[in-house]
Amino acid sequence: MKNIINKFAAVIFCTSFLLGCAGPKVSQYSNEKPTLDLSEYFAGTIDAYGIFTDRSGVVVKRFTVLIQANWKVVDGKKVGTLDESFDYSDGTKQKRIWTLTEVSPGKYIGKADDVVGEANGSSSGNALNWAYTLALPVDGTIYHVQFDDWMYLVTPKVMINKAQMSKFGINLGEVTLSFYKR
Repeated sequence: MKNIINKFAAVIFCTSFLLGCAGPKVSQYSNEKPTLDLSEYFAGTIDAYGIFTDRSGVVVKRFTVLIQANWKVVDGKKVGTLDESFDYSDGTKQKRIWTLTEVSPGKYIGKADDVVGEANGSSSGNALNWAYTLALPVDGTIYHVQFDDWMYLVTPKVMINKAQMSKFGINLGEVTLSFYKR
């Protein structure tokens, strides 16, 4: 009986610990300024500068991104296209074209060729949180990795992006980007 009680206590402790480690909620940024409006910020030309760090914090890759963005109204909803051109420090290049749809105020879905299914996003105040699975090519193999992607508008021209990358709940690394709207 004592063994069962100890196991039960361990399960309760672990559950409480994991719930206590839950990340931030986008709603807690509701009063932060400037207010992020995706269709305003991602309009025109945006430059981004980023790094990918592995789980130990070592910078594995540096990159720049040139983004050409525009929005239109389709069936009463704002739909944006973000045409992203990546240049990596190892000389490789990549292209990603996002289609973003505002499905309701502060709620978005995103699609791109290398996104598995849809990205789901929520914004409030100066923050946006995306959750999605990316088909990531590594040495000739495609891995499906999960992204917990946070963007914070710092000024009307500058936004900071931090994204945790994981597989099976195991942290693989982090992408950090700074965006500058021309």
